[in-house]
Amino acid sequence: MALIENTEKVNYLNALREAIFEEFELNENFIAIGEDIGLLGGAFGVTDGLQARFGTDRVYDAPISEATIVGTACGLCLNGKRAMVEMQFIDFISCGFDQIVNMVATYHYRTAGEVSIPMVIRGPAGAYGGGALYHSQMNEAWFANSPGLKIVCPSTPADAKGLLKSALRDPNPVIFYEIKELYRKRQIEEPVERGDASLVPLGKAKVRREGSDVTIVTYGQNVYHCLDAANNLKAEGFEAEVIDLRTLVPLDKQTVIESMTKTNRLVVVNEAPRTCGFAGEVLANVAEEAFELLDAPPVRISRMDTPVPWAKPLEMHVLPSVESITEAALRTCRY
Repeated sequence: MALIENTEKVNYLNALREAIFEEFELNENFIAIGEDIGLLGGAFGVTDGLQARFGTDRVYDAPISEATIVGTACGLCLNGKRAMVEMQFIDFISCGFDQIVNMVATYHYRTAGEVSIPMVIRGPAGAYGGGALYHSQMNEAWFANSPGLKIVCPSTPADAKGLLKSALRDPNPVIFYEIKELYRKRQIEEPVERGDASLVPLGKAKVRREGSDVTIVTYGQNVYHCLDAANNLKAEGFEAEVIDLRTLVPLDKQTVIESMTKTNRLVVVNEAPRTCGFAGEVLANVAEEAFELLDAPPVRISRMDTPVPWAKPLEMHVLPSVESITEAALRTCRY
C-alpha cells in the first residue's frame, strides 16, 4: 500500500511513515508497541493509520512504562517477531535503559551468536524547538557506549525512509533518532523512492557538500547549520566539505579520513553535551588513525554541559549555531 507517489515531495515525517507501512506489508511478523501509537497514531503522527491497517494484534498501545515496552518487545522478538518500539520522546528512553543495554543489546553476545533481537527503538529527538530539558535531548552517546546496538540519525526525508527500512530489516537492535524539528520542515521536502529502491545502507556517511579547505562532520539537524556555515565560509574565501554521518554506530571513519586527505582540517558538530559527546569520539578516531593529515588542531562544537533551557535566547545560547560553527571553522582555516 503506497502512501505517497514517487514524484511527490515528501516531508521527513511521511517518509518515516511510508517506510513503516512498506515493511509491515512485507513481513507479517512485524509488531509495533508504544504509548498512544495505535488509536492516536503517535504523539507526532508517525504511526497514524498503522493500527487501522494492521490491527491490534500487531500494533499495541502500551502503558506508560518504557521498561515494560522494551521488555515485552524483547520477549516477542525471542518468539519469532520483529519489533518496532516507539518512545514518545527519546528523552524517556532512560526509563527503559536497563532493558535496552543489559538485555536487548547483549542477547547476541550472550548466546554466542545464536539469538538475535531484531528490534528498532525509535523516537523524536533534538532541541531548537523550545521543548526544554525533558523534550530536547540527544542522548546517543549513552548507547554508543553499549556494544550490540547500532545508532542511526537521518537528516533528510530520503535518508529517513531508507535508513529506517534498513534498520527494520537488520537482525540486531537499532536505536533510531528522529529529529522532531525536521518532521514537517517544508524546506527539506524531497521526492523519495518506493520499495527497495529507497533503501540506504547502515554505516555509510554522505558528503552533503564538497570542499577543499576544512571538513565539517555532523548529523541530524546540525547538517543544515553546517551547510549554512559553509556558505558563510565561502564568502570568506574558504570551501568547506560537509559530511553527514547518518549512522553513528557503526561509524564510517573512511569517508571522514578521505575528506581530510583533501582538507587537512576538521570540525565536528553535534547538539549533545560536550563532555563524552559523540563529537569527541570522531575526533579521537581521527587523532588515532589520521593524525598526520592534520594541519590544525581539530575542533568540536556542541551543546554546553547544561540541560536545554526553555527560554529561547538561552536555548540558542547553549546549542551549536551557524555563527559558532562559522567562527570555529574560520579559526581552523586560518590557523
